[in-house]
Formats: sequence, structure tokens, C-alpha cells
Amino acid sequence: MKRGVVFPVILSGGSGSRLWPLSRKALPKQLLALVGSRTMIQETVSRALGEGFAAPIVISNQEHRFMIAEQLRAAGINDAKIILEPAGRNTAPAAAVAVLKVMEDDPDGLLLLMPSDHVILDQKAFLAAVSIAAKAARTGALVTFGIKPSAPETGYGYIKSAAELEGVPGAFAVERFVEKPDRATAQNYLAAGGYYWNSGMFLFSAKSFLKEMERLEPAMLGFCRDAITHAHRDMDFIRLGEVAFLACPSQSIDYAIMEHVPNAAVVPVEMGWSDVGSWQSLWDISPRNAEGNTILGDVVTEKAVNSYIRSEGPLVAVVGVENLVVVATKDAVLVSHRDATQDVKKIVAQLESQSRDHHMHHAVVHRPWGSYESVDTGDRFQVKRIIVKPGAKLSLQMHHHRAEHWIVVSGAALVTCDDKQFLLQENESTYIPQGSRHRLENPGKVPLHLVEVQSGAYLGEDDIVRFEDTYGRAPPSKKPV
Repeated sequence: MKRGVVFPVILSGGSGSRLWPLSRKALPKQLLALVGSRTMIQETVSRALGEGFAAPIVISNQEHRFMIAEQLRAAGINDAKIILEPAGRNTAPAAAVAVLKVMEDDPDGLLLLMPSDHVILDQKAFLAAVSIAAKAARTGALVTFGIKPSAPETGYGYIKSAAELEGVPGAFAVERFVEKPDRATAQNYLAAGGYYWNSGMFLFSAKSFLKEMERLEPAMLGFCRDAITHAHRDMDFIRLGEVAFLACPSQSIDYAIMEHVPNAAVVPVEMGWSDVGSWQSLWDISPRNAEGNTILGDVVTEKAVNSYIRSEGPLVAVVGVENLVVVATKDAVLVSHRDATQDVKKIVAQLESQSRDHHMHHAVVHRPWGSYESVDTGDRFQVKRIIVKPGAKLSLQMHHHRAEHWIVVSGAALVTCDDKQFLLQENESTYIPQGSRHRLENPGKVPLHLVEVQSGAYLGEDDIVRFEDTYGRAPPSKKPV
């Protein structure tokens, strides 16, 4: 590999609570196709490929690892390095881990840090800005990307630029970083000029960042070194050492590093950028019809204007309204004024405080082997639709409190039930008694579709004892001897 190339580092730890009910903890916004046909993380990784770029590094939590890996493969990206954090510690430790990993491969390497859930509509402008930032980074600067403001936005931090860097046209020294302002202050920034929205994207050399980290946050850097020292391979993933990383303080890269370095620089850019932080911001960048509406899914309207209306399943009819956000999934509906969408996160907080799971899972729950959906439930029974990917298999498991009936709708199922193993074809079924060790596999080349009927005193997902598992979810002590 050529030395001194740019390593794209994708930070994928957010939950996107302001985009509920579409974005949930188990399937956050970066794993959704909100703008176009590709998911946001697919778009992010794909914009930094090709000549001059190394294979991407993705830093994620362990809950999303299989979905991220699958989405990258679906996008034709097979060489990504996926690093798993045992818990979120904000962007500064994630950046430090990425820098230390890059130093192992290329001490002269540059890092391009990008959140996984931002939209950039102008790829040409993005690449031009990266080229300028790379030149500045090779002089030792730690570069951030400043978005030229189009409105007195109060939801972003700002960057005040100073003089242009010598020999790097288009890059400027940073005079100061500014917290999120009130509207009057933001209006003054626009009138004064030289102020830019802080995009949360950065580009710097591994050596320069490491030097500043050693000066400003030596303890944090030490924890990150230990986490890498005690990291281990888990299939296609790199798991950081848990004890060391959990001891690491949680800090953003802005607070920990960028606001305190003398060599911070900013590259101003207009590239159709949005952090998609709310339904309002998604409406801002989405195509709209003659009435100003963004319409997605099975939707009919009458005298509705300037609204974002989206259905992920049921028919949604909207009559005589304006400036609304209406989002329907299979199990939840959101109705909000467009000006109030920043407060959707408060609804999510309520759901969590009430011990409901609507903030966590969709009706369709994704697993490494496929997905399941609860289609009916009642006293002592539950009916699920299960889809198993070709070649995939569930864990060898048992349940203390329920029995199960499996009916194959399409495909073929290889069933293990205690000491028996047999094949089920379409329209065939079997019974799994309570307490039996069992496993479901798809030996075929097409997805297996199956209906499962559960019956028993308790039907919770935590009534599972795993003995063997392809995906590392079974403790060694529970594996059969």
C-alpha cells in the first residue's frame, strides 16, 4: 500500500432518536435508507473510495456489527476493518483508537473522520474539500470541514476562521470554536461572515493527532493503547479490550483536542451537507411535490401542504393540514409539527422510562441469521414470521416456559430436536416440545420463510438457553460436552 494515503474512518455509534419511529436503537438512522436507495452508512463509506484512499475503518458498537458488515458487503465493500467498542465513549477515544490502528499500517497516513449518518449531495465538492484538507494536514494542521451557513441555524456549533494557510488555498486557520448560539447571535455570525457550521468531520495526519493527544489527553490515550493491546479477533471484527476502554473518559474530539490546539484549520465547503438531525432537516433535503410535500410509501393526501408524510406499511391518509411530519411504521405513528421535531427525542425518553420497547426495536427484528416479526400475540400464545438467510442457522437452544410449532411457508428447513435431525419442505410442519434442545437451519440457496406458533406460560425473548451459537452469543459454560 502506498504510504501517506487517506484512511476513511466511519464513526457509527449514534442512535438517531430524533428520527423515531423509523430510527431505533437496534436499527439506527445510519443503517436506514433515508435519502435514496442506499443506507446512510453505505453512502458514507462509498464517498471515500478509490485512488488516494485506503480501505475504510468503521468504529461501531457490537449490537450493530452484523448489520454493518452485511450492508458493506451489499455495497461491494469487502475490505473494511470493523472495530467494536464495548460501550460508547464519544468521538475522541474513537479517533485515538483509529489513529493507533493507522499507525500500525502507515505512520504517514492521514485520517478522514466522518459520522456515518450525514448526507452529502455534492460528491465533487466533497472530494475537492478533502483534497485541500489533505494538503493542509500534510503540513501538520488538524483540519475540520466548515459548512457555509445558509440560515441562522441554532442547532450547530460554529467555527470562526482567520487567515488563509500559507501555501494551501482554501484552508484557513481557526480563530475559535463557538458553542450553539441563540438566533440573534447566529444572525450576527451570518452578517459578519467568516463563520461556518461545524460539520463534525475532520482530517489530520496520524502523527499530528497523536502528538496533540499525548500533550492534551495522555490518560485517555493510555486507555486506548491498552484497549488495542488487549483487543482480539471475533470472526471479521476487532473487539477492543473491554476493561481498558470502559475506563476511558467520554469526550468529543472538539472538547478534548480541537479547541486546544494551535494548528487547527478549517476548509469551508458547500456540498449539500446535512446531519439529518431531525425530520425537519430531512424534509429540507428531500424532493417535494407541487404542494411542498415529501411523500413516501402508501400515502394519499387532500389539501395537505408543506409536510413530510411517510408510511412503512399501512395506508396513511392526510387531509387539510400543513407543516406536519407524519411517519407510520408497522407498530407506531408519529405526528408532529415540523417546527417541533427536535422534541421527538423527548417521546423516546418517555417510552424508555415506561419500560416499553418501541424505542428499541421495530416490529421486524433483525438478527445475524435473518429476521423475525411478531404478527399476533395473546394470552399464552404468540405467532411469528421468521426468515432465515441461505446457509444461516439459529443457535442450538432450549426454552423453559414455551413450546413451538414450526410451519415452512417456502424454502427448506433443517431441524434439530434433541437427538433427531430432519428436513422440512414447503407446507410441512413440526412440534418442538418445551425443554427440548433444538436448532433451525436453512441449508438451501433461497431464504427460508417459516411461521412459528409459540405457546406457554411465558413467551419473552429472554427465555432462551443457548448451547452453541455461530455468532458468539453462547457462553462457553453452556456448550455441550
